[in-house]
Amino acid sequence: MSSEYSKNLFEELNNLSTENRNQNSMNIDSAPTAEILKIINNEDKLVPAAIEKELPYIEKAVDLIVNAIKLEGRLLYFGAGTSGRLGVLDAVECPPTFGTPSGLIEGFIAGGREAMFKAQEGAEDLEENGGKAVDEALVTAKDIVCGIAASRRTPYSVGAVKRANQLGAKTIFISCNPRKEFNIKEVDIAICPFVGPEVIMGSTRMKSGTAQKLVLNMLTTAAMIRLGKVYENMMIDLQMTNNKLVERSKKIVMIITGLSYEKASDFLQKAGGHVKTALVMIKANADLEEAKQRLKKSDGFVRRAIE
Repeated sequence: MSSEYSKNLFEELNNLSTENRNQNSMNIDSAPTAEILKIINNEDKLVPAAIEKELPYIEKAVDLIVNAIKLEGRLLYFGAGTSGRLGVLDAVECPPTFGTPSGLIEGFIAGGREAMFKAQEGAEDLEENGGKAVDEALVTAKDIVCGIAASRRTPYSVGAVKRANQLGAKTIFISCNPRKEFNIKEVDIAICPFVGPEVIMGSTRMKSGTAQKLVLNMLTTAAMIRLGKVYENMMIDLQMTNNKLVERSKKIVMIITGLSYEKASDFLQKAGGHVKTALVMIKANADLEEAKQRLKKSDGFVRRAIE
C-alpha cells in the first residue's frame, strides 16, 4: 500500500461521522458500570429518531423490492463485517418466517462464509471483490442489490452496487453518514440514518449496526406484508420446520378461526402444513383444491381469498 493511498484513506476516514469521537462518552473509560450503561443507552435512543427521518426513502425501497419480487427478481445484500453479517442474518430468517423460497433473499459478506464467524479484514478493501461477488450471484436486471456499509465507503459494498448498476439491476444503499455526504451515483435509493459518532470511536457494530438492523427489518417485513405474507398482524406463510414453528402455526390458526387445538392441527395436516391454505379452507368452508385456487386468484392474500 503506497503512502499516498494510505494518506488519502486516512483523510477519507477522518471526514466520516462514523469515525469521529463522541463528546458524550469522552470519560467512559473511567466511569462506573452503571454510568457506562447509561451513556450507551442514551446514545442508542438516538437511533429510532434517525430512522424516522429516512422513512420516505425506506418506503421507496420497499416498493422497489415488492415490484422486483413480483417480477421474479431477488433481493441481494452485500456488505462487510457487521454490515455483511446483518444482511446475511436478515436473509436467512426470511424463509422460516415468511415462507420465501431459497435464494429469493440472500446475503453476501466480504470474505465469504468464513467471515460470518471470523473476521476477514482485508476482504473488504477492493471494489472488484464486490463486483466479482455480484457476478458470481448471477445478478440480472430483475434483481435488487442492496449495499450495506455504515461508513458509505466500504469498497466491497460500493463495488457491488456499481457492478449491479452496470448489469441493469436496481440498487439500494444503507449508510449511517449524513445524506448530504452520500456520493455514489450508481445507487437508485440511498437510506442514510445519521446516528452520529459511536460511543467507542469507530465501533460501528453499535449504533450504526442497530440502525442497519432496524432498516433491514423494515425492508423485508414491509415487503412481505405487501406480498400477502401476513394476516392482520400474524405471519401466515411461515414454514413448519421445527417444533416451535409447528406449534406457532397451530396457535395462529386457532386465533384466527376460533377452532380448538385438535381441529386446528387436523386442518393443518389436511393443508399439508400450509397455514394460508388451512385458513382459507376453514374461513371459506372450502376443500383443499378450492382453497388453493382461491389463494392463486387472490395473489396469495388470505383476506381476498376468503372474501
